[in-house]
Amino acid sequence: MIVDAHRHYWDPSRLDYAWLAHAPAALRRAFLPGDLPANADACILVQAAPDEAETRFLFELAREMPGAIGVVGWVDLESPDVEDRLDRLIADGGGLLRGVRPMVQDIPDTNWLASSSLDSAFGLITERGLVFDALVDNRHLRALYERLGKHPGLRAVIDHAAKPDIAADGFAEWSGAIARLAQMPDVYCKFSGLLTLTGPSADPVALEPYAAHLFETFGAARLIWGSDWPVLTTHTTYGAWKTCASELVHRHAPTAADAVFGGNALTLYSAHDASRNPA
Repeated sequence: MIVDAHRHYWDPSRLDYAWLAHAPAALRRAFLPGDLPANADACILVQAAPDEAETRFLFELAREMPGAIGVVGWVDLESPDVEDRLDRLIADGGGLLRGVRPMVQDIPDTNWLASSSLDSAFGLITERGLVFDALVDNRHLRALYERLGKHPGLRAVIDHAAKPDIAADGFAEWSGAIARLAQMPDVYCKFSGLLTLTGPSADPVALEPYAAHLFETFGAARLIWGSDWPVLTTHTTYGAWKTCASELVHRHAPTAADAVFGGNALTLYSAHDASRNPA
C-alpha cells in the first residue's frame, strides 16, 4: 500500500483560510477529492486552517473517501479547556483523528513552541497517543527541540523536512539543526513539500544534498513520503513528484521504498488497523 501522508483538501466557500490571501492565485479555490480523480493511494488528510471546524470538515471528507486512513487536525492548544476540545475531536472523528498540527509557521512568536503554557496540551497529545505534526521552518527548530525534550514518548513528525531554503542554498543553516532533531528516536520526518522550495521552477537536482542528509540522519525507517497536494501543483504534478521521490529513495535506500512510501506512515500514525483500502 502506498500512503500519501500529507494531503490537503480545502473549500474557501465554507471555511476561512487566511493564508490563501498571500498564496499563489492558482491555490485560491476549492480543492476537493474529485480534483485528484486518478489517484489510488491511501492518504492522511492534513489540516490547512487553525479551526476545529475545518478538522470536522476533513472528517466528513475522509468518511466518503475509500483511501482515507486518518486526519491530522487542529485544536486550540492555548485554550483553558483544551482537554475537552481534544477529546471531543477524538470522539467526533470516530477513530480518524491521528494527529494534531498547530500552524507554527504562521505564529509571530518563533519561540511559541517552547512556551511552558503549552506543557499540559502537549502532555495530552502524548497521553492520547496522537502524533504531533510540526509545521516549522529553520526559525523554530531550537524551540521544537526544547519542546520535544519535555515529552519523552511523544511521537512527532517534521513536516516538509522543516522547509529548508533550497533556493537560497540554505543547507548549512538547516543541516545541523535537523541532524540534532533526528537523534531523538520518536521523531520522524516527512519527505514532502521539497520541490516547491527549489525556486520558481521545480529543480529535482537541487534536492540531492538535502535528500542525502535526511537519509543519513533519520534513516529510511523514519522518513515518510507525502505529496503536499495541492500546494505542489504550483511547481509540478502529483505523479511527477512521486516519481522524483521514488528515484531519490532508490538512490539512497534502494530496499526501503515500501517503508518510505507506506509502512513508516502506517507505523507512525498507528494506522495498520485502518479498515479503509485505497480506491
